[in-house]
Amino acid sequence: MDSKNETDTNSSSPVSSPQSVEELTRRNVETVRKLEEAAQEQRTSTDRVADAIAGFCGSMTFVWVHVAWFGGWIALNLLPGLRHIDPFPFTFLTLVVSLEAIFLSTFILISQNHDSRVSEKRNHLDLQINLLSEQENTKMLTILHQIADKVGVEFADDSHARVLQEETRPEKLAEQIEQLGDGKHESAPRS
Repeated sequence: MDSKNETDTNSSSPVSSPQSVEELTRRNVETVRKLEEAAQEQRTSTDRVADAIAGFCGSMTFVWVHVAWFGGWIALNLLPGLRHIDPFPFTFLTLVVSLEAIFLSTFILISQNHDSRVSEKRNHLDLQINLLSEQENTKMLTILHQIADKVGVEFADDSHARVLQEETRPEKLAEQIEQLGDGKHESAPRS
């Protein structure tokens, strides 16, 4: 009956068993790539525009364009013999740069908000996988203990192994983290 269950489990799997670690890791990388592509496809047109602008603003090309723009603007408005459309202290340039900063910061925030949403989804996926792994490990420890009992293997009473066989309760862990976090904040000096 055990071999039948093993066969049923293997035959219901749509993916063939990996033949090497490299093949397994390649599959994992491919799965993550597909998840990333799906996240990119879900972006709105606003997200795409904001990402493109934020990407350009974070480049050296952006810096050099501004160096040329500011240098040219200042030179045209300081050189004698030319008509100065924005004489020193360059009030119009200041206005334009301020407006540009407002819009650029907005585009960057939109891009960061999108990245934050994607990151939250990844964190949730990581948490689910970690919880599943923990449940699988707990079950494996229980089964190994049962096998050891069945074949008559004697081993010293290991309280650590016994504790690890207990089901982990994420809500209890969250409470512990919260309590430890609160303790750190309370001991911090107040200014």
